Amino acid sequence: MSTEKRHGSLLAVSDLHVRHAENRALVEGLRPRHDDWLIVAGDVGEFVSDVEWALGLLSERFARVVWAPGNHELWTPPDDPVRLRGVRRYEHLVGICRELGVLTPEDPFAVWEGEGGPVAVAPLFVLYDYSFRVPGARTVRESLYLAEEAGIVCTDEFLLHPDPYPSREAWCAARVAHTEARLAEVPDELPTVLVNHFPLVREPTRVLRHPEFAQWCGTTATADWPRRFRAAEVVYGHLHIPRLTHHDGVPHREVSLGYPREWRRRPGVPHVPVRILAGAGTPPATA
Repeated sequence: MSTEKRHGSLLAVSDLHVRHAENRALVEGLRPRHDDWLIVAGDVGEFVSDVEWALGLLSERFARVVWAPGNHELWTPPDDPVRLRGVRRYEHLVGICRELGVLTPEDPFAVWEGEGGPVAVAPLFVLYDYSFRVPGARTVRESLYLAEEAGIVCTDEFLLHPDPYPSREAWCAARVAHTEARLAEVPDELPTVLVNHFPLVREPTRVLRHPEFAQWCGTTATADWPRRFRAAEVVYGHLHIPRLTHHDGVPHREVSLGYPREWRRRPGVPHVPVRILAGAGTPPATA
């Protein structure tokens, strides 16, 4: 675990989706104000080249970039020249990040010593296992059936391959076990910032327009992690509903940009990146 003394801010963003020209332009405009770190909580893009471009640009500007993968980075789109699937695709992206100097869930957790610190900044890669089921569904199959009947099917079902695991649930279980063991190694006296693309608790999904989609949004296996691993703040994305909520006394902050059609409906300019560890009353920091 590395420690770096900083005098800037800890910032975070997710769901940049840089295949959209408007979002790509926003990323090109992101710059630190001071000696800032930037957390990128997944869904930079679907193509490996887009992920490499965005993280490469940001790593040249910010003092440190910390990345956790989203479901879109794990897709294997039919027109992406990189045909890797599942674990091999994830490992390929980790290799690119290491060449760029970007921290990943496979690297030692860095300790932020600036405003709000010291905290261990812990990027996580934990998938979903359909345990955020449709109310009343007794099994995963029944929950997926009810979602399909409602016209809700996540693109992951076609593009996110779990190879070599037999299912996404099995991959999720392996990632939960691996990640839990790593978090248990953080010294007891050190708080954490837990960064995962998917929310670590189910509560943020309660406001989804289509509640059936929640089953692609996390796992009940992480519900006690924010308290157990002393989270000063939980950072996530995926839902495209940027906001701050509290659960069991822990702040949970969604830092999504989202698609242009979504952020254009919000008042003012897109408020990204967001300042972390600055208190609930602190406005977002725009670069």
